Amino acid sequence: MTVIQPRTQDVLQTTLENGLTVLLKPIPTAPVISHWIWYRVGSRDEPTGRTGISHWVEHMLFKGTPQFPAGVLDKAISRTGGYWNAFTYMDWTTYFETLPAEHIDLALRLEADRMVNALFDPKEVESERTVILSERQGYENEPLFLLGEEVQAAAFRVHPYHHEVIGDVADLERMTREDLYDHYRTYYRPNNAVLALAGAFDPEAILERIRRYFGDLEPGPEPPRLERPEPPQRGERRVEVRGPGETTFLQVAYRAPRGADPDFFPMLVLASLLTGPVNLNLFGSGITNHTSRLYQALVETRWAVGVGGSLSATVDPFLYWITITVHPQKDPDGLLRRLDEEILRLQEEGPLPEELERARKQAQALFAYGSESITNQAYWLGYSAMFADYDWFRSFLSRLQAVTADQVRQVARTYLQPHRRVVGVYLPTGGNHHG
Repeated sequence: MTVIQPRTQDVLQTTLENGLTVLLKPIPTAPVISHWIWYRVGSRDEPTGRTGISHWVEHMLFKGTPQFPAGVLDKAISRTGGYWNAFTYMDWTTYFETLPAEHIDLALRLEADRMVNALFDPKEVESERTVILSERQGYENEPLFLLGEEVQAAAFRVHPYHHEVIGDVADLERMTREDLYDHYRTYYRPNNAVLALAGAFDPEAILERIRRYFGDLEPGPEPPRLERPEPPQRGERRVEVRGPGETTFLQVAYRAPRGADPDFFPMLVLASLLTGPVNLNLFGSGITNHTSRLYQALVETRWAVGVGGSLSATVDPFLYWITITVHPQKDPDGLLRRLDEEILRLQEEGPLPEELERARKQAQALFAYGSESITNQAYWLGYSAMFADYDWFRSFLSRLQAVTADQVRQVARTYLQPHRRVVGVYLPTGGNHHG
């Protein structure tokens, strides 16, 4: 029998009659399959009073169904030598299992089962409330969580990106089992989900099995969406947070384009240039940012102890964050002036050819590192489907390569404007502060 080596573009896409989108990527290199189910629901779907509900529902899906009681699943997966997890974000919630290819039926069966049969036992709901509230308290000991939450809330007054994925304490204390179950029944439907599979399988045989497990699940009505576009920002917003610790932080968040926007790729190169390459993958490792402009301008001159940046591919326009750890002998205002000088220089002169090449290469290298494993291949399949489509992933490297110096300068001029940013400062109450 001849084995046909699939080219990387050989992704098979189909939609079952109940609306479930299926993406298959055969990779015969290792006897492993990674299976992901992505639901189009996240913190952007949460009205006031229900913040944090998507993340809480994700927790409840590990609490069992009549067919697979709570502890059984974990044991079943680990017995195969596989691993599993789940993540909730602003735009999506996803569940995955990576396991030896011959055990793929376990993953299919369990995800089809918990798409409809999760129990939401009232006792489990209460014990999970305690878990999530203490998770939230843990975050509140982190200066950068406290600062980031305030900056994000200031950036989004209207749009539901306003609140953190974990939700607000007021809502976490009051939400009921019925609220959670209602959210689950509304969004956990085959027509609101994408099944992404990568690894060693025969596409026709696996599709048959997917149909067997998922084909009879009932679709639901089109789930409601909170359409609340953020109005244009008319001036710089500033927030100050005081809290525990010895360290002062400066965080500057600029408006950024959504993942499917043509400006996203120039913005990715811009971020690579200013703060270092951006990791869009949940499992990738970072690349040093010591060649980035802000590291050289702020850390090497001893104005800052560290600098980092982050940019996410989102359904709606979100933020490009620059986070700086202020040097103990320096003050945040002076640091902000230096940051502004660097941004102005980029807006006026654009990047040098060798800088642009390095920023592109680093972004490409990070992408390549983060696409090697079977788990990552399956991740990218579903992830890109959440805000664009698989072509976004497929053309990623060529679109990065095509970014010009002029485009980088253009996005710097468009997005990195003082009137389109939020500046946040974290002032520690437990140590000396100069300034």
